[in-house]
Amino acid sequence: MDGHSDTTQPAVHYWVCSIVSCKKHSEDAADSNNLCHIEKAYSTILSELGEDVDREGLLRTPLRAAKAMQFLTKGYKETTQDILNDAIFDEDHEEMVIVKDIELFSLCEHHLVPFYGKAHIAYLPNKKVVGLSKLARIVEIYSRRLQVQERLTKQIASAISEALEPAGVAVVIEAAHMCMVMRGVQKMNASTVTSVMLGRFYDDPKARKEFLTLTLKK
Repeated sequence: MDGHSDTTQPAVHYWVCSIVSCKKHSEDAADSNNLCHIEKAYSTILSELGEDVDREGLLRTPLRAAKAMQFLTKGYKETTQDILNDAIFDEDHEEMVIVKDIELFSLCEHHLVPFYGKAHIAYLPNKKVVGLSKLARIVEIYSRRLQVQERLTKQIASAISEALEPAGVAVVIEAAHMCMVMRGVQKMNASTVTSVMLGRFYDDPKARKEFLTLTLKK
């Protein structure tokens, strides 16, 4: 031993991307490690489908797909507390607040194919209001996860209710599901509507009717 360890490593490449190149596209080492594992999994899937992952068009496809999947599920690393801390204000307002036609994109957890559409949100303030853009951000947080539409609707409503403690919350989502369009029954024009009503929107038919009339009218 001469006091110097041999740091030479064998040039072994199990898939296209090296750990170093993965780190370049990640915020930290953990994300880099996850990205490389997802990339390797996509490479395996393509190979098992009969594709040549070494052909020109697919050389970087596993990495691109891995990065896309991380983006499409980034909501797992975000919380409503992170975005609402400085955006809730005391305000003597008790009338209905509606933000409609919030575009959303999510992945069905059953087939990992997209569903997309619009969310409509209303709440009845209880001396507190929230920055309107934050309602859209809440939709984004929960839609950027593997989802079913029913749970997504409830999570959005519950998050608003917990953050603002309003007199009522209403959420309606209208969405088209690619698992019904691209595969299975292949119904091009089918759409799914889900709703969650909390507080006065659940108890008071007049409040519920006003929300639905203002939101769903064409």
